[in-house]
Amino acid sequence: MGFANTAEILKEPACKLNHQPDRACERPKGGESCAFDGAFIVLNPITDAAHLIHGTIACCGNSYEGRGSLSSGSRLYRYGFTTDMTEMDIVYGSEGKLKEGILYIAQRYKPSAIFVYSTCIPALTGEDVETVCKDACKKTGIPVIPVIAPGFLGHKNLGNRIAGEVLLDYVIGTRRISDFGFRISDLKHTINFIGEYNIAGEIWDILSLFEKIGINVLSKITGDSTFREITYAHHAGLNLLVCGRALINVARGMEERYGIPFREVSFYGMKNTGSALRETARFFQDKNIIERAEMVIQEEEAFTKKALSLYIEKLKGKRAVLYTGGVKSWSIISALNDLGIEVTACGVKKSSLSDIDKIKSLIGEERILKDVSPKNILEAIYSTNADILIAGGRNQYLAYKERIPFIDINQERHTAYAGYKGLVRMAEDIVKTIYSPVWEIAKKKSPWE
Repeated sequence: MGFANTAEILKEPACKLNHQPDRACERPKGGESCAFDGAFIVLNPITDAAHLIHGTIACCGNSYEGRGSLSSGSRLYRYGFTTDMTEMDIVYGSEGKLKEGILYIAQRYKPSAIFVYSTCIPALTGEDVETVCKDACKKTGIPVIPVIAPGFLGHKNLGNRIAGEVLLDYVIGTRRISDFGFRISDLKHTINFIGEYNIAGEIWDILSLFEKIGINVLSKITGDSTFREITYAHHAGLNLLVCGRALINVARGMEERYGIPFREVSFYGMKNTGSALRETARFFQDKNIIERAEMVIQEEEAFTKKALSLYIEKLKGKRAVLYTGGVKSWSIISALNDLGIEVTACGVKKSSLSDIDKIKSLIGEERILKDVSPKNILEAIYSTNADILIAGGRNQYLAYKERIPFIDINQERHTAYAGYKGLVRMAEDIVKTIYSPVWEIAKKKSPWE
């Protein structure tokens, strides 16, 4: 996939707003890392594949463990492979070094596949990464997949989309489930997750819910996934799109190529989780599945309400300022409402227009924060008497310097907040944060003041 295709990736046919001339999707703004990083964090959770970064050591170091995706199996994805390009490689070329690195990984680690990421320098010097991968694939018998997403192409979200195109072109549909001893006729009520990365193990709580209902998850794209399961993802009956901002092109591509419909869902909060389970069950038009879904929802909600009784009185009436992106930008609002917390302002710099529409329906347009500079975030907190800032890791020091309670909601966190159990964890963390005795001490004047 060449650089010329990146403009087409931004024009997403599945986005309804692209069919409204007065609301054409604007180009996402910067400040979200680069295209290489965006591609890497989408593909890296494929746990049994090797991920080789063709570039300087800094590209590997800066992206290493950038997303807290967990694995229930292989840990190969945690290895930081890089060709470690030097000045001599830039002058004389490093295609030979890249090929040598691929062959070493194939022989030493025997991965299910090798993803090779072309970063800025080899892209600028014109190295033919695709041909090197093709030749290495023939020699090793292992899929060696080029990911042409140098950072200078643009923002992180563009890299997400490029990774999605790589999955469509090189992985999805390349094997049949019958190749692994299963019968296609036995596949009933099967789904894929798209845009779910198993942050802090979130997908494990969700999988147990579908297992109780009797719906089979064929493939996760890409949290806690194997390369094999993604190759036969085209056999599923339905795709659940968890983060449309990142991988809506994968959902649309699978619908066009394989006739698999998709539904955009969220598992943050009790209301959203119940809606996702119901909508999925009703799609299959099986009375037993629908009844089991209702039974599971009732049981889980009863358990959740009981568990939340420990925290709900302490959270009622509390106020929060929220700044995150993608599906979380609106679904976390719903989760906080489930806890009795009012969102007084919500940053939307990392949100799509469809995300913003959902945010407006939940909190109104007047609470939308378009300018998310530190000054404006602090102004929103103080002017609305917010009790806590819920945002990404880059904002935690802003909160701590101003002695404001803070919770990390983005990809670096170590606590799972999705599903029913995740809502209870969120309530517990917010209570512990707001009511921590450290704030009483921190807000006192220093002895020298």
